[in-house]
Amino acid sequence: QVQLGESGGGLVQAGGSLRLSCAASGRTFSRYTMGWFRQAPGKEREFVAAIRWSGANTNYADSVKGRFTISRDNAKNTVYLQMDSLKPEDTAVYYCAAKWLGVVIGREYDYWGQGTQVTVSS
Repeated sequence: QVQLGESGGGLVQAGGSLRLSCAASGRTFSRYTMGWFRQAPGKEREFVAAIRWSGANTNYADSVKGRFTISRDNAKNTVYLQMDSLKPEDTAVYYCAAKWLGVVIGREYDYWGQGTQVTVSS
């Protein structure tokens, strides 16, 4: 079992940056592949980025490649999403998710956080 809690969301102007954090409970964080997803109003939840449990591999949605960076600090049980060059279309609730020893492809995750709102104004 792992519990996830996101933070770092907020309101930012287009072109600005935000860093989201997701803190995880438990002693086995280093064995969970972590992902970030987002859901905009009226739209389905979509994949944003993932990082393998070992940290060796990452994967990004085409829409965020070159702008967002996922990273993890296993000593702090935390995964981050650095978001640069933000656009109004990045506005959404952002969720982190975890899956045991998973690969960075695929959308099936075992545990989900409650989400944090990111709003990008034009």
